[in-house]
Amino acid sequence: MRPEFSRQVHFYPGYPLMTHFADLQASAPRRPRNLAQGLVEDVSDRIRGGHILPGEKLPTESELMRQFGVSRTVVREALSRLQAAGLVETHHGIGTYALKPSDSADFRVDPADLATVRDVLVLLELRICLESEAAGLAAQRRTDVQLAQMRQALDEFCHSLATEGDTITPDFRFHLLIAQATDNRYFADLMSHLGSAIIPRTRINSARIADEDRQQYLARVNREHEDIYDALARQAPDDARAAMRTHLSNSRERLRRARAR
Repeated sequence: MRPEFSRQVHFYPGYPLMTHFADLQASAPRRPRNLAQGLVEDVSDRIRGGHILPGEKLPTESELMRQFGVSRTVVREALSRLQAAGLVETHHGIGTYALKPSDSADFRVDPADLATVRDVLVLLELRICLESEAAGLAAQRRTDVQLAQMRQALDEFCHSLATEGDTITPDFRFHLLIAQATDNRYFADLMSHLGSAIIPRTRINSARIADEDRQQYLARVNREHEDIYDALARQAPDDARAAMRTHLSNSRERLRRARAR
């Protein structure tokens, strides 16, 4: 739903977005974090704390780059994570607006906790159990509209692959759409709260671990997605479960081999 647009959030010179949390950050030691996650945490804290209200417009990419001293790539990655978390909504050509934070329990995987291959493996074990069954239910219950949305997400993934753009956002959206198609809100709620940090390549260099270049790695991920989509389109629950399990298990086995090397 399109937010009720209101005033824009302004960050005045000498009062960067991070400053609001200076006392909190000084009082509690923090783990090292990457630049994108730093921006995610500061914006999400402001939204959840009510300092940025639903419908308020966030600064432009250029303004965020200047405020945080980061690149456009970092800003876009942070905005993608905030979108996946359901905290902002971007309207192309208009801007990015804050959404009302979910009232559900905050079971969110902090990307800072996924700094090692072992941590990613642990989360993949959870995903194999959760998403394999979700795919089977989605094959039985999905609507034509939901299937079309999945197709759009995969088409965006292909386009980003060809243009070396952002593949994380459509990747996560494809998995989230499957959870939503189960017609069981708890699957979707859990996936939403896990957020895009569940995608291994947000935390580690998955292509390097697989001994492939980025294009080869993502092309194979895309083929696995297409196998899942095909089973969903045919409304074949057993095939959908198997395709999802294969997709996630392949990631797990590649990481296990990398740890053993």
